Amino acid sequence: MDRLSLDEILDNDPFGLLEVKVKNPIITADDRLIASFEEVNDFYEKNGYEPKKSTDINERRLYSRLEGIRLNPDKVKALIEYDRFDLLKNIKITTSIDDIFEEDPLGLLGSDEEDIFTLKNIPKTTSMPEYVASRKPCKEFNKYEELFIRCQHDLKKGKRKLIKFQNEQQIRKGHYFVLKGVLLYVAEVEKTFIKDGKKNARLKLIFENGTYSDMLLRSLSAELYKHGKRVSEYDETKIDGLFQVDEDDKKNGYIYILKSLSNDDRILTKKHLYKIGFSTTKVDVRIKNATQDPTYLMADVEVVSIFEVYNVNPYKLEQLIHKFFSNSCLDIDIVDAKGFIHKPREWFIAPLKVINEVIRLIVNGEIVGYRYNAESEMIIKEKNA
Repeated sequence: MDRLSLDEILDNDPFGLLEVKVKNPIITADDRLIASFEEVNDFYEKNGYEPKKSTDINERRLYSRLEGIRLNPDKVKALIEYDRFDLLKNIKITTSIDDIFEEDPLGLLGSDEEDIFTLKNIPKTTSMPEYVASRKPCKEFNKYEELFIRCQHDLKKGKRKLIKFQNEQQIRKGHYFVLKGVLLYVAEVEKTFIKDGKKNARLKLIFENGTYSDMLLRSLSAELYKHGKRVSEYDETKIDGLFQVDEDDKKNGYIYILKSLSNDDRILTKKHLYKIGFSTTKVDVRIKNATQDPTYLMADVEVVSIFEVYNVNPYKLEQLIHKFFSNSCLDIDIVDAKGFIHKPREWFIAPLKVINEVIRLIVNGEIVGYRYNAESEMIIKEKNA
């Protein structure tokens, strides 16, 4: 008998006994998606309509499956070629920015006439603010920094306290407030104006974090009501505690009176202009670099008087003198060598004899009940004192 070849053996297999079959083919996610959609196709082919949200569990299951496919652009795209009954025909596949603008059933993106910034359903009588203040970096913060240091010192020592803010009448130049945890100083209050029957004014506010704002008085008032406190004032004309010493005080120091030798016309024309200060170091050392220090008006100074004092609270003493002459304080801007602007606060316009008399009254404890009249350049005793 002739031996058969392998091909002849395979060809002579009428019962398919030698056919190799794959028992466990790998089914992919795409295969499962197609198979699930084919069940929907079979339902449509059998019933003539797409599955509905009926009480029949199988039909309801196919309905949910079809809705899920329609909501998924990727699935719709993958099944288009298997959609024998146009079940996915009207489903828009988003493939570009143009498609996004075309698919805008609410018209949110299709009109230039109105946008999300167009306000609706607002009474016509509502007036929008012409200008909204915001905080900006304060380029001249260095001239206010010392004020914050002193205020914090007062709060620490109990000379000032945080108290409840009551009304906008408390907002005045030179006063301190705390807004949302940040200390602020009212540097300027511009001219009052009337709007909507209410008084208002533009402010210049300096914040301890080195920013400033020019918000309106009533706006600040509203914010302080909700998120703020007022920093109490204390009366520096009272001498209680003047001669008490704490851990920050020195047992001796010097009250000094200086005269400016500046050639600046703004200073030369001021008669009886003197600087009154307190120093714990010798005055000649303190004024050594006067020409480089805006505190001394960037000019040499002449020492007029020096008073040595003992067991005096230096800060209290200096503040007491400055408060007494506050209505005659020199108002001038001084530019330092780096171009920064400063506003010296220790120069006062008052006759030397008046200054000496005030110092005498302080030392003797008789200053209570007196005030300085800048117009007459005289010390006036209060009637009720």
